[in-house]
Amino acid sequence: MIDWSGYIGLILQGAWVTVQLTLMGSALAVAVAFAAGLGRLSRFMAVRALATTYIEFFRGTSIFVQLFWVYFVLPFAGITLTPLQAGVLALGLNVGAYGAEVVRGAVKAIGREQREACIALNLTRFQAMRHIVLPQALPLMLPTFGNNAIELLKGTAVVSLISLSDMTFQAQVVRAQTGSTLIPFATILLLYFVMAWLISLGMRWLERRVSRGLDGVRV
Repeated sequence: MIDWSGYIGLILQGAWVTVQLTLMGSALAVAVAFAAGLGRLSRFMAVRALATTYIEFFRGTSIFVQLFWVYFVLPFAGITLTPLQAGVLALGLNVGAYGAEVVRGAVKAIGREQREACIALNLTRFQAMRHIVLPQALPLMLPTFGNNAIELLKGTAVVSLISLSDMTFQAQVVRAQTGSTLIPFATILLLYFVMAWLISLGMRWLERRVSRGLDGVRV
């Protein structure tokens, strides 16, 4: 008989690594998404070109290749990252490229009347974006941001390729040691589902919170 308590504990240790990757990767993805998304709307052509190049490159190449470049190629340029840092950087930049288009689309969805009202109030471009446009655009972004966060969660499994002990890596270790496939992979299947469900609940709560008071405001 196999004592599964120790093996399940091993998978739970990997689950904590997956949680860290998801939280830090999502934070990086949101920051990059806003920077690149708003960069696409810049009045300066150089900024628009840089943002567009980033978005198209990371959307058009494989996350596997990006992860390998970050972890194995950057050291040749003198930049050495731990497996956790490499995973966060690759996942954050990859998902941030998709989020950037969400930001751009939500901002452009705000009616022209709102922008004209900002001009009438003599607001600067920064003031209009911060106080008028973004508060109305944010509720439009959140449902897709939630989907992106769940995709990032599922994408954390790729870090097992660089021997980072996330829960997918630990499940593979348990399978190799016990010869059982059902229990370790059923366990991580359930854990992925619970984590994704919690992300969905959190994003719904956040969406309700940021939408409060905006009914009838957007034109």
